[in-house]
Amino acid sequence: MAISPDDRLLRRGPIGLPPVASRTVPEADGHFGLLWGRSAPMRRVYEQITRVSDTAVTVFVTGESGTGKELVARTVHDLSRRRGQPFLAVNCGAISPHLMESEIFGHEKGSFTGAERQHQGFFERASGGTLFLDEVTEMPLDLQVKLLRVLETGSFMRVGATQQQQADVRLIAASNRDPLQAVATGGLREDLLYRLNVFPIHMPPLRERAEDIALLATHFLAEIARREGLTKRFAPVALERLADYRWPGNVRELRNIVQRAYVMAQDEIVFDECLPVGQAWREAPRAGRGVATALTFRIGTPLAEVERQLILATLEHYGRHKERTAAALGLSLKTLYNRLKEYSSTPARDEFGLDISGFDQLP
Repeated sequence: MAISPDDRLLRRGPIGLPPVASRTVPEADGHFGLLWGRSAPMRRVYEQITRVSDTAVTVFVTGESGTGKELVARTVHDLSRRRGQPFLAVNCGAISPHLMESEIFGHEKGSFTGAERQHQGFFERASGGTLFLDEVTEMPLDLQVKLLRVLETGSFMRVGATQQQQADVRLIAASNRDPLQAVATGGLREDLLYRLNVFPIHMPPLRERAEDIALLATHFLAEIARREGLTKRFAPVALERLADYRWPGNVRELRNIVQRAYVMAQDEIVFDECLPVGQAWREAPRAGRGVATALTFRIGTPLAEVERQLILATLEHYGRHKERTAAALGLSLKTLYNRLKEYSSTPARDEFGLDISGFDQLP
């Protein structure tokens, strides 16, 4: 019986673990493997990962820089039969072209000046597991020919060697460039694209799954809190401002912004003033951020009750930040304190069920 190249490249053998139970929806807290999100674009990614993880086909992950392509590759590995074996990620754009062949395939002692001992390449070090070649379009064209041969024959040779070795790896490649455009501009061999692009997975940019921004930001903030030992949370207005931004740097940029905001926050609440103030942030749309437009009152409601509900709703909107609430309502801070002290001794009658206990306590 003929053996396909993919079967040669991904020999399951005795190391194979039982397949992971299939699922295509995120956990209750919003994560799927190493990925986070509940939006429709991410659910499509989860379905693709579920379908391909337990197969032998090569995967090609595309998407803008910072969208999480390596996390896709790691999740595919973690759900595969090879999850108990190594996962090795290699950024082809970070390796010198002169050293790339030796790093990927290894070399024999004395094969070139400075080769003082035998060196195992990425294919050998990832044996039994998964090899992730990130930014594969940055690989020199002459080396792309050798990678194509590995995909076609399931074997490779160290630099300076005379005998071939079998490649026992799951290969996943990725690029932040459009593959067809890379072929058109000479950055990627067309025949290699056909061999890599057996099962394509595209990671959507963050701006196309804006409903996941608050979930991701809260997750990153919790990660930092566990590391630093001090829990913090976003004020609603800060999450709204994060959702307004276009995120050209995608999830990677969001993680960096959350780290900065955590440091800038003076107490346990992260307000929007902890976020950047650059031109892109100033020009971000801010529609829909008013609270008063969401309040409705019956005709004949006493003005004192209208004022009470407006103040409490605004205070909740700004994460109980009294200075920002007073500024938004055009009140002095002293007047706001007096109103809150009065409300704290009055039975709650508003329709929002807001907890006003402790509002009379000064920060």
